[in-house]
Amino acid sequence: MDTTRVEKILDALEGLYPEAKAELHFSNPFETLIATILSAQCTDKRVNQVTEKLFPLYPDAKAMARLTPEELEPMIRECGLYHSKAKNIVAACRALVEQYDGQVPADRKKLMALPGVGQKTAGVVLMAAFGDDQIPVDTHVFRVTRRIGLADADTPEKVEMQLRQVLPRERWSHAHHLLIWHGRRICHARGPECGRCPLKEHLCNETCAAN
Repeated sequence: MDTTRVEKILDALEGLYPEAKAELHFSNPFETLIATILSAQCTDKRVNQVTEKLFPLYPDAKAMARLTPEELEPMIRECGLYHSKAKNIVAACRALVEQYDGQVPADRKKLMALPGVGQKTAGVVLMAAFGDDQIPVDTHVFRVTRRIGLADADTPEKVEMQLRQVLPRERWSHAHHLLIWHGRRICHARGPECGRCPLKEHLCNETCAAN
């Protein structure tokens, strides 16, 4: 896909979602990390409901590291996968305390060495908490970009590599939010509303993979 068409697609999405931004609630790198771990296979709305109660009680890594996974589980049960999430969150917080004095590192390799932190979570933290140019690939970004032809790889990690090549770096972070909003509002996993998709005119005669 040529540069002009890529820019037109991003411009069309910006016109449709002028307020696109992160829908998870967080106010610092620690909250960003925990909320993103909790968001796996869970809606942002549900995560926000959980963290609204969780963060005032355990506002930093040092406080949360004192918990056991069993103590944390009932507080995050609504987010799903709470056994593994509780185990990873407590282990990650203890690692932050032991290795970084409780601070979240602004380094991809260090982040990905933490329990429960993969490429997507590390990218979100770097982007949202530290202002880095990143294009994290969650389920929505993966689905939408493959459908509209911005990527064709078969894993989120490979799709991210492709998007880094095709998208202008200065638009990576905002494109991440635009693609998520489009996936949640029009380009659904099931029953995508292709009839009102503003991207049709920019895909020439190609057929979107959603059809």
